Amino acid sequence: MKRTPTPTTASGVQGEQLSFLPPPPFCPMWPKRGTLADRALGMLMDGRLIDHPDFQSSTQSWRLAAVVFQLRTFGWPVETIEIPSPTEDNPERVIALYRLDGKYTAQALAMNGGEV
Repeated sequence: MKRTPTPTTASGVQGEQLSFLPPPPFCPMWPKRGTLADRALGMLMDGRLIDHPDFQSSTQSWRLAAVVFQLRTFGWPVETIEIPSPTEDNPERVIALYRLDGKYTAQALAMNGGEV
């Protein structure tokens, strides 16, 4: 039986590559007006930490994680903060809060002529 080779690195970490190149410049795409991604981005650019209940009460949609994924594919560096939130049925439960660092809001507004 042949085994597939497992990639290794000098540091012993798999799946991670060190780079001597600087990260790509911040140059996100803006979502279409009125979409869930646009509404979530507006909330994040207002400096809000948002979670699923906040998003659902504002948009009537429970798809926040999918919207955050879309924003990330557009180049927005949305951060996830995982908060333990155990319940009796699920003592390992964790919920996600999402945020956008204010420096990215400032850069995006400067690139877009101050308009959201």
